[in-house]
Amino acid sequence: MSQPTQYPTGTVRTLLASEHVSDRTREVLTDRLNRPTGPLGFFTPDEARTLRQIADRLVPQSDTAGYVVDLIGPVDLRLTNNESDGWRYDVMPADRETFRQGIAGFHESAQALYGQPFDRLTNSQQDELIGQVQQGTAPGTVWQQLSPTRFFEELLAELAVIYYSHPLVQEGFGYAGMADKPGWTRIGLNEREDREPNEL
Repeated sequence: MSQPTQYPTGTVRTLLASEHVSDRTREVLTDRLNRPTGPLGFFTPDEARTLRQIADRLVPQSDTAGYVVDLIGPVDLRLTNNESDGWRYDVMPADRETFRQGIAGFHESAQALYGQPFDRLTNSQQDELIGQVQQGTAPGTVWQQLSPTRFFEELLAELAVIYYSHPLVQEGFGYAGMADKPGWTRIGLNEREDREPNEL
């Protein structure tokens, strides 16, 4: 039996309404499903636009799935509340300062390389610049104060966590682990719990 690559639409909502999900898991995932896109609290509109374009290059999404996960709102909310995402390199400043400097670094490098802000670059130019930041070769004085490779790593890690922890994304690749209340007993290859949906 092949493993499913996608569960039927509505799988997550069906599971969340069932007895198979603990109350706390239901609360967290329902919040992620219904999280409104609110006004910015930390980023300026220009910073948010730049960060959104970087996110679009790192975690490309298509609305053909019927949804697009907001990757910037959760980061903005975390920084607005001055919360940590649980880790940072000791050579990096606090998260709020890291993001301010990092976004400024992208603009400075864009100006140095292409003579215009990052958000006006073509997709290929953005990809090239993002690659230089990742490799630590992007020009600019900001990157002399802030490690570009560390900033890239922290940014990519946070965006990936936000994206892959979204219940609809998990539904899309066939994950039903949120059904956590009864536990998992059928853990052998190609074994399926009765509560798991069948492949389309």
